[in-house]
This record gives sequence, structure tokens and C-alpha cells, in this order.
Amino acid sequence: QVQIVESGGGLVQPGGSLRLSCEASGFVLSDYAMTWVRQGPGKGLEWIADIGRSGSNSLYIDSVKGRLTIYRNVPKNTLYLQMNSLKVEDTAVYYCAKRMGDGQGDGLDYWGKGTLVTVSS
Repeated sequence: QVQIVESGGGLVQPGGSLRLSCEASGFVLSDYAMTWVRQGPGKGLEWIADIGRSGSNSLYIDSVKGRLTIYRNVPKNTLYLQMNSLKVEDTAVYYCAKRMGDGQGDGLDYWGKGTLVTVSS
């Protein structure tokens, strides 16, 4: 069975750093494009980062470029989101999601339950 579990969320001060993990089972995540999506308080889902199967094609929404980095550890079958220079606006539940194929335009078919990041002083 496909399973995606996010972890690493918590409370952090503005300007601080946090690393989110997305542990996958039931599939080899390096065979698929993977995505991080977030939902802030009172907001809808927002795509923030995507990584292709090759690992070299990484895409980001403009608001997180230079601050957030998506990458994966193939032996651990784990996806990460390194978050630096965090802002209050980054407060959200962060979801890891699998795309249906290796293309970054492919639809999302599996999601984790999310991990909460709270940025506050």
C-alpha cells in the first residue's frame, strides 16, 4: 500500500529554519515527480515546490524561491523540504504528495496527512 508520512513541523521563530521530511512506502519515490503543497490558516491549498524524477528539475513558487529547497534521499526513500529564513506567512500545514508519473505536470494521486509549521515570535 502507498503511504506518505510527513514530519518535522513545529514552532519556529521568524528567520529560523526547519526541515520537513516525507517518508514514502509502497512506491519508489525517485520514480515519480513529488510535490510539497501547503494550506495556511483560512486559505486554500497552495503548491510551493516540485521535484522531477531526475532530481535536477526543481520548481518553486516565487514566494519561497531562495528560502525553501526540495530534495530527496534515494536510499531512505524520503523527500525533504529545507526551510530557511522562515516568515510568519509560511505558517501552514505542509503536505507531501506524489504525482501519477515522472512528469511534473502529472496529477497528484497520494497525499500525506500533513505536518504543521508555525512561524511566530
